[in-house]
Amino acid sequence: MPHFPTRLLQVLSTFPVPTAPLPGAVEVRNAFHDPAVRTILSEFANRYYSGSNQRVGIFGINPGRFGGGRTGVAFTDPVALTSICGIAHSLPKQRRELSSEFVYEFITALGGPAEFYQHFFLSSVYPLELTHAGKNYNYYDAPALTKSLWADMRLSLTEQVTQLDLRRDVAVSLGRRNGEFLRKLNDELGLFDHLEILDHPRYLMQYRRKALAENVAKYVEVLGGLIS
Repeated sequence: MPHFPTRLLQVLSTFPVPTAPLPGAVEVRNAFHDPAVRTILSEFANRYYSGSNQRVGIFGINPGRFGGGRTGVAFTDPVALTSICGIAHSLPKQRRELSSEFVYEFITALGGPAEFYQHFFLSSVYPLELTHAGKNYNYYDAPALTKSLWADMRLSLTEQVTQLDLRRDVAVSLGRRNGEFLRKLNDELGLFDHLEILDHPRYLMQYRRKALAENVAKYVEVLGGLIS
């Protein structure tokens, strides 16, 4: 079987973009069709996703246009990609993504990227970028959109778990609303024995930033418990 980085690139770069227009004029983009993004993801994966050990899947909603939608690396904006992960690139670095800021707070607290990514795989329930009127959009923001993408979300989770040989005993949802849908998908697919559901990084940074240390500690407690 090809090593993890090769399988990861195959899963993401070949994931189907809907051929019919999405409801509500929502736009979808597969960033992994961009050769520059594939190069970044390949370097990142070969550095941090080497080895054949099984990882815990941590699933967000869908990539944001300033984070994973731009770099191809889940919850990793261009600043974090260079300053924390050590991956050089030519992407603009004008602004941080709130989710990426929080994610790298708890990754640092768990020993840094090299340690963290040996145990965890960061991804999304729906792996392609969604926008509406030029702004980030979530797959669950409109029932018609959720229904339209449901089969693709089933495919996304199934391919990630089976092709990347993720752990089946547990998975983690970033976001409580996201967790509701991840639970429904798991009820249908039977991929994971147990789900841990955490508050979404963006929510914590936008509405509970004063409790940053406490929120990071909660993540460390839950995620650390999965590898102890």
